[in-house]
Amino acid sequence: MPKRRRPVPLARFREMREQEQPAKERERAAELRAELAAWAKVPLEQVQIVRSPYRICPLGAHVDHQLGEVTGMALDKALLLAFTRRGDRHLVLKSHQFPAVKAVPLDALPAEAEGDWADYARGASFALQRRRPLQHGITGIVDGHDNVGGLSSSAAAGVAYLLALEAANEVDVSPAENIELDQVVENDYIGVNNGILDQSTILLSRAGHLTHVDCESGEAQLIPFGGTEEFSVAVLFSGLRVRLPDTDYNKRVRECDEAAAVLLEATGVQVHPDPKLGDVSPEAFEEHAHLLPEDWRRRAEHFFAEQDRVRRGVELWKQGDLEGFGQLVNESGRSSIENYECGNAYLRTAYEVLRDCPGVYGARFSGGGFRGCCIGLARPECEEEIAHAALSAYLEAHPDMEGEAEVYFCRPAEGAGLLEQDAGR
Repeated sequence: MPKRRRPVPLARFREMREQEQPAKERERAAELRAELAAWAKVPLEQVQIVRSPYRICPLGAHVDHQLGEVTGMALDKALLLAFTRRGDRHLVLKSHQFPAVKAVPLDALPAEAEGDWADYARGASFALQRRRPLQHGITGIVDGHDNVGGLSSSAAAGVAYLLALEAANEVDVSPAENIELDQVVENDYIGVNNGILDQSTILLSRAGHLTHVDCESGEAQLIPFGGTEEFSVAVLFSGLRVRLPDTDYNKRVRECDEAAAVLLEATGVQVHPDPKLGDVSPEAFEEHAHLLPEDWRRRAEHFFAEQDRVRRGVELWKQGDLEGFGQLVNESGRSSIENYECGNAYLRTAYEVLRDCPGVYGARFSGGGFRGCCIGLARPECEEEIAHAALSAYLEAHPDMEGEAEVYFCRPAEGAGLLEQDAGR
């Protein structure tokens, strides 16, 4: 029998939680601004900061690429990018999380991703230059967080570089266009066939609201929480670190597309080159589901059930019913395992232990579902107990993740943008 691990010491738990307070983020920004000014040899007032938050999707898992409806929240855990305008057309970048200075020439971008941490800077440059002339590059320093796999750190990076390049070139780009641009980064440059969930949530979210996005029309609504009860976001990081293009993520997208093509053909609709389950009515699925291979049927079953959960969840959110909303989150997590068939032994354990912790309203995978983390909506007064119970149970099942897995807590926060010049001083 595996040896039971000791729970996280209270002092470490409180330190992790304290690090994400607004004052700590302002301190990070001030230090980053000073570091960039010294490295680039420019006055402090010429340094700007982009704050690009990580995000969760409580309901709407694995459906944005099928033009479904999704929900999201930006978090108070964020990537910061300090930058200053250059006189030439180069990006010169450092990262606190990765080694080596990266130089990205805007006039000689590689045609596809190279597989390193600067790919999102290259991708943002690639996407933006297709629509806007860029006269200036940037010198920048990126400061993210460890253990945020599954919270869309890739989209946070893409959005940060887009906003920095736009500011440096005094280009006015709407949030809607930046959502399109970051999808170009992900789909065309990085090679992940996702939809607009991540960047929409990162760019549009507001604290205290649920961001509800129709991925077919691109329309978004900010839904205020109808209750008075406070909640936090529990994150159980699994310790798994795998690039999403190296998983079965794109395979699942193809299976959904193929299911959509069969269902559309069965209804007599001319199948266009890029069929999506969002093009299929629930009634058509019910009538023709028997035509689908079992794997494809389960993918479609997840899509249509998840759409129903999103719509019911939005109403429960408006009513302030966290218990009911959390139950739908649990159902979404179970469907991700049983119907969408993503995850593995590590993530299934993370889902089960977080879901079953007293004080957790509901839990599910976050991100693509093949690596990263599980998230849950939690009662703030139960955070210490949740941290101890969830991590102890997870490490008992997976002792090889000792020192890699962790539990921490976030709060809903504002979407991405430039920080005020004096905010980091």
